Amino acid sequence: MIKPFDFYFDFVSPYSFLAHKEIKKIENKASIKVRYKPILLGGLHNLHGIKAPAFIPAKAKHMIRDCKLIAERNNVKFKFNSYFPIRSLNLMRGVFVAEEDNYKSYYIDNIFDAIWQDGLNMNDDVIIQKVLKNLNVNPKTFALRATSSSIKDSLKKCTSEAYEKGVFGAPTFVSNNKIFWGQDRIEFVLKEASK
Repeated sequence: MIKPFDFYFDFVSPYSFLAHKEIKKIENKASIKVRYKPILLGGLHNLHGIKAPAFIPAKAKHMIRDCKLIAERNNVKFKFNSYFPIRSLNLMRGVFVAEEDNYKSYYIDNIFDAIWQDGLNMNDDVIIQKVLKNLNVNPKTFALRATSSSIKDSLKKCTSEAYEKGVFGAPTFVSNNKIFWGQDRIEFVLKEASK
């Protein structure tokens, strides 16, 4: 039996998207519970005092090619978003809104796809509203709730908890209090979760 494990992610991270796609395949094959933990990656980097690889030109160039290779290998439709970086703050807060209303998984799937498969400009409020309407979500109500103090606090808390555990990037998995960083660590996470 594979025990539940945590998946720390941010929509801004293409590697989180690729990990998400692998998780969905695994969940469909076996009854595994993955706990999705939304974090604000920029905030986490600030807490650690580190610079994201996407903002280091040589690494950024490699990252785009690397993501495409991984997507090809895993047969995942992927398009590096030309509007990158996506300001994910309210999108990440939206995960908590969606969780309260019981469509968290659906929301996560669709926001990830809008950014990394469809290449939409999710920095544009008009486009975000269209995506939300396609999810049968009222954009105005959603925006009000996503900027409420309780939802803001939820994202801050989850990001702080990740920092306190030693999480420094996304995607990160935590199983049996052990940290596994990177989308290519899923097999090790599953092994740990089987103990």
